[in-house]
Amino acid sequence: MRAIVQDRYGSADVLRLAEIDRPPVGANDVLVRMQAASLHIGDWHLMAGLPYMVRVTGLRRPASPVRGLDVAGRVEKVGADVTRFQPGDEVFGVGDGSLAEFVVAKPDHLELKPARLSFEQAAAVPTSAVTALHAVASLRTAGAGERVLVLGASGAVGGYAVQLARAFGAHVTGVASGAKLDYVRSLGAEVAVDYTRGDITRSGERYDLVVDTGGNRSISALRKLLAPRGTLVIVGGEGGGTVTGGFGRMLRAAAVSLVVPQKLVGLVSVVRPDDLTTLAGLLESGDLTPVIDRVYPLADAATAMRRLTDGSVRGKLVITL
Repeated sequence: MRAIVQDRYGSADVLRLAEIDRPPVGANDVLVRMQAASLHIGDWHLMAGLPYMVRVTGLRRPASPVRGLDVAGRVEKVGADVTRFQPGDEVFGVGDGSLAEFVVAKPDHLELKPARLSFEQAAAVPTSAVTALHAVASLRTAGAGERVLVLGASGAVGGYAVQLARAFGAHVTGVASGAKLDYVRSLGAEVAVDYTRGDITRSGERYDLVVDTGGNRSISALRKLLAPRGTLVIVGGEGGGTVTGGFGRMLRAAAVSLVVPQKLVGLVSVVRPDDLTTLAGLLESGDLTPVIDRVYPLADAATAMRRLTDGSVRGKLVITL
C-alpha cells in the first residue's frame, strides 16, 4: 500500500511516499480503507521529534514510521472479536499511521460517519475536535451563560472550541490575528479580538473558562484573565524550549493550581469511547461544522505539513487517498 513515511526526525523534507505492507489485523482490530485523513499539530511534533520528550518511544526515529492520526474511510476487515462494525461501514476516528491507504484502529476509537458529512469533512474532525471537547468539558455541566475566552481561536482546536462552547450555551470571545477575525466570528464567537493590536491580558475582562492553544503567554498573565473561581486549560505542548516544550508550562500550571482558588490544568487529549459519539451527534444536528482550509492529495502531504505551522491555516488541512 502507499503511505507517507519517515526514517528520521526533521522538517517536512523527511517525509516521503513509499510502498509498504498493509498493517496486520488483530482479533480486536478494525482495518479501514482510507478515504481521507487530516493533519494535526501532534503529527508535526512526531515528525520533527520536538520537543525532545516526544522521542520517548524512539530516540533516533519515530517508533511508527507512518504519520497521521485522523481517520475517515470504509471498514475493509474486522478482527474475530469485533462486533460493532462490519465491512463496508463508513467510519471516522483515530488510528496511528493514517496517512496510508489502510490503517488499523481499535473499535472504541471509531464511530459511524454522519451521513451528512463527506469523508473529507469527517477526516477534519477527530483529534482536534476531541481535544476541544475535553478543553470545554466544564461547560457541559456549568449551564448556559459562562464567559469563555479562546486564545488561538482560528486554529484547528481553537476553532472547534469556539463552536463547542457556543453549542453548550457559553458567551465566547475568540483571539486571533486581524486577518482572521471575520472567520472567528463565523464560528460563533460573539467578540473577536486582534492580538496584534493589544495585550488581551491587560483588558480587565475576566472569564469563567480560558482555553489557551497558543502557548506564548505566562501562567501569571493568563491568571489575570480568570474569574476568581475560573478555569484555565492549556492545550498541547506548544511554546517553551526544545526539551519539554509547552509541557513545562503545564507542570507549572499544575503546581500553581495547588495554592490558588482557580483551576489551572494542562490537556493532552486521549480519545475516550463516548467522545466520537458525542461529536457525531453534534455534527448530525449541525451544532458543529468541520472547516477545511485546503485538501491535498497523499503525494503532497509534505507540502501540507509545511503549511501546518506557517500561521496561514484556517481550520484543517485534509489529505485524500
